[in-house]
Amino acid sequence: MSIEVSNIAKRFGTFTALDHVSLHFPSGQLVALLGPSGCGKTTLLRIIAGLETPDSGSVLFHGEDASAQDVRQRQVGFVFQHYALFRHMSVFENVAFGLRVKPRAQRPSKSQIREKVMDLLKLVQLDWLADRYPHQLSGGQRQRIALARALAVEPKVLLLDEPFGALDAKVRKELRRWLRRLHDELHITSIFVTHDQEEALEVADQVVLMNKGRVEQVGRPNDVYARPASPFVYGFLGTVNVFHGRAHDGRVDLGPLSVDVPEHGQAADAPAIAYARPHEIEIERFSPGLDGIPVQLSRMLMVGSTARLELEREDTGEIVEAEISSSRAAGLALKLGESLMIRPRCMQVFLQGSDTQPTSPPGTRR
Repeated sequence: MSIEVSNIAKRFGTFTALDHVSLHFPSGQLVALLGPSGCGKTTLLRIIAGLETPDSGSVLFHGEDASAQDVRQRQVGFVFQHYALFRHMSVFENVAFGLRVKPRAQRPSKSQIREKVMDLLKLVQLDWLADRYPHQLSGGQRQRIALARALAVEPKVLLLDEPFGALDAKVRKELRRWLRRLHDELHITSIFVTHDQEEALEVADQVVLMNKGRVEQVGRPNDVYARPASPFVYGFLGTVNVFHGRAHDGRVDLGPLSVDVPEHGQAADAPAIAYARPHEIEIERFSPGLDGIPVQLSRMLMVGSTARLELEREDTGEIVEAEISSSRAAGLALKLGESLMIRPRCMQVFLQGSDTQPTSPPGTRR
């Protein structure tokens, strides 16, 4: 089932949670609502579920207006961050709950309920825990039971609010892989809220970046990472280095380094911000007259095949983060405190105050 929200606005007192948001969620896709705390992603999820009423706008399920429907009519499954399992019920009873409270005319028989519940427990790989109680389960197991309970009523849409937020990093990574495999098997239109960019990029078919109640960018994970539409998206998705300068006649002056920016050919001495990720920073030994930004190596961390470097600019004192291969670091025989020269291999440049993507593809080069 496809979902569409049109011109959704919601305020809480003087706080604008959603500022006329319009989005389309394709049928059968797993979509991540990604953004910092307070950006409106959970409010939007609750409005889609029918748990919150918008001040204006509409919610359409498969082209039909569902704005006036309550939660039951919308046939959504909802998974919360903190499991929300009934502590006095066994795992089996928790999963069976939604089936047992259905109106008598729609309620399955006891044997049908048992078969359905055990099938779901096998699906989430926890059928061996059917007689246990929530306090006897790990956090990851509880969240899988919460998902099984949401699926029991055969929802048309699955909504997950920070489903793995209360779990430790290792369990969270295992569960998001498991969720991706489960979705590929079930193909239920699913929307999940997260502030974890790695989680969104790894799991989702589409990512919706939100900020201050508005949508900043929508796209496939690789597209939003490789082609950010605004400075906010660039800064939010992964580690990034920021260089301040001025753009004029198709070039940007970053102090010791000047770079071609043909996409900003009309700029006339305009303030500009350039972004480059750590793996896009080239490093050479310092040599007078060499084109680049002089830095000093202040810290080096070897992580498997990667060397992570913290470099302090000699002109501004700002820290630049770089990543090179361990073999490259060994070949350079780097020493803390020594002078080096860096050059961004590629950058994306925005005119300051501009929230639009450059007109040419990203990857500004020297």
